Amino acid sequence: MNMNTTMGTEMHSEIRAEICRVGTSLYARGYVHASAGNISVRLPGGGFIITPTDACLGTLDPTRLATIDAQGVQTSGDRASKTLALHRRIYTADVDAHCVIHTHCTHLVALTLSGVHSPNDIVPPITPYFVMKVGHVPLIAYHHPGDPVVADLVAQRIATMRAAGTPLRAVMLERLGPVVWHRNPAEASAVLEELEETARLWLMTRATALSEAQIDALRQKFGARW
Repeated sequence: MNMNTTMGTEMHSEIRAEICRVGTSLYARGYVHASAGNISVRLPGGGFIITPTDACLGTLDPTRLATIDAQGVQTSGDRASKTLALHRRIYTADVDAHCVIHTHCTHLVALTLSGVHSPNDIVPPITPYFVMKVGHVPLIAYHHPGDPVVADLVAQRIATMRAAGTPLRAVMLERLGPVVWHRNPAEASAVLEELEETARLWLMTRATALSEAQIDALRQKFGARW
């Protein structure tokens, strides 16, 4: 085995370990349950590693995670998550996305059942950290789990929001759950947690949004992308 192969193997092992760590953390704190949800991480040479279909994120086996090549073909591991097409389209649509997480967070799903704030912003900007760490989160109309149409709709949203100067980090799949992405698993996980907690706060309080002046101050001081 040459040095490049060894380095690649070690990197893949680290990625697999990090996916399992994040899965265990999310499961332990109730952000995922049963076999709902999936996590993927982009590989430096193209393709990505993703959790298997119907796997419990709390008990992932790193050796059974699925490897997907740059052409979207699975090359190893258990059968990949049914949301494979969605993960692949997000990586294609956003070059800065290196980790994608999809869960069925309770308060976010409840929000789509009781009524979101608006189709373009499922919750209003009620806290500064939501504005800074999450940003706009549009609603994607219901389609059955794994429907490839969802991948197209999300990719279109990413392109539209980028053109408007407000890149996305998350969307909400109606009746299913959030999909978030960021530069690494830790940052993607943080977006997910902030989004779920904001949904919980809004369901509890129906608080009013920050004012435009307050949001603009967050743009000026912290570079918020709202």
